[in-house]
Amino acid sequence: MQGAWQLSDSQKQMDQIHIHQPASRFETALARLFEQAGPLAAIAGVFVTLTIFGGLGLVGGLVGFVAVSAAVLLLPPRADAPLPVQTVSTVQPVVVPGSTASVFADALIDPCMVLDRRAVVLHTNPAAKRQFPSVTNGNPLTFSLRNPELVQAIDAAIRTGATRSIELHETLPSETWDKVVVAPLTRPELDWFDDENRQLIVTFQSLTEIKRAEALRSDFIANASHELRTPLASLLGFIDTLLGPAAKDTAAREKFLGIMRGQAERMSKLIDDLLSLSRIEMHQHVRPTGSIDLAALLREVREGLMTQAKAADIEIRFSLGAGPATTMGDRGQLYEVFENLLDNAIKYGAGGKFVEVSLAPAGRVGFQHMVTVIDHGQGVEPEHVPRLTERFYRIDADASRKKKGTGLGLAIVKHIVNRHRGQLSIKSKPGEGMRVDVLLP
Repeated sequence: MQGAWQLSDSQKQMDQIHIHQPASRFETALARLFEQAGPLAAIAGVFVTLTIFGGLGLVGGLVGFVAVSAAVLLLPPRADAPLPVQTVSTVQPVVVPGSTASVFADALIDPCMVLDRRAVVLHTNPAAKRQFPSVTNGNPLTFSLRNPELVQAIDAAIRTGATRSIELHETLPSETWDKVVVAPLTRPELDWFDDENRQLIVTFQSLTEIKRAEALRSDFIANASHELRTPLASLLGFIDTLLGPAAKDTAAREKFLGIMRGQAERMSKLIDDLLSLSRIEMHQHVRPTGSIDLAALLREVREGLMTQAKAADIEIRFSLGAGPATTMGDRGQLYEVFENLLDNAIKYGAGGKFVEVSLAPAGRVGFQHMVTVIDHGQGVEPEHVPRLTERFYRIDADASRKKKGTGLGLAIVKHIVNRHRGQLSIKSKPGEGMRVDVLLP
């Protein structure tokens, strides 16, 4: 399918065409002679009569007929008389556009594939190669994409020759939504069912950002409004108190203003976490491409939390191993992951007096590095562990609020790890603390 134009095997036939060329002078004179045949015959009859009955000599009659005939041939032709032509036969090859479908596909910014009548992949454009790296030219599309709705849409398009449209929802390696259109590529001169070389165009339009925006709005209405209601009610209550009974009480005013500041900071932290989660979810399906030194990043996270660890009387023990530990990722987001995990370990593992952070080879297929954060606090019941990464999920809501938790930290961690094509593992038992493993490619 290379090249802008090519001669196909089935179309290497030669068509005979007619080219009109001007005739020679002799052919023109001969044509004029046939055109004036009637008048010339009448003139010949007159000269024959004069020769036989009028005493005109034979030589004189012939000379006179030739002179008159020449004069007739020199007259201008009639306006409606057709010009004499000479037909020359020649042959030229029929050229047809080659790789038209693939050129069209490559011009699209959305993923696009060209399939034959058996749903075998003939071509994938660059966007399709990035989004579906497992799809290979020459193999049926169903070898790589086994979604039942997609398979049915392709079969229906091949069977009926009509366009089909579906919404494709994939959960691995990250959750995505796409509008898929399967359109038969018809030729004006051929019926779809008679064309042995019929093809399909399959296009994918991403709906992921739209779906995530809808989910974010729903979560904000259902959960964020509830989380904001409590500090807002507290602020309104303190404001009313300061405007009323405590208007002139300096000690009460200072006390209430301090509480109000804490409630305002809590709302600010909640909004910051919601915005952070929104940004992460919007781009979760796009894999980061930066190069990150994990060891240097972990040291930076530790330095940023040393003041908090000292205030909680917690020692941070590091084990980073030897050799470089480089991964592909977004530095700011990975910093947020390990900052959240270490911050949680300091807050909720204070009873253990130390927190362990280690970096080691993953030892698992598909992953190269494993970062582990272990605290030795109270731990949690096993039934709570699967829900710890849900938005606003708290085991003890009051304790979490006292520690200025928003209930979004581990949800943010999970979405960032998913965007990096990693894996998050949480293990905990009552009295044994908590262990969190982050596996990265």
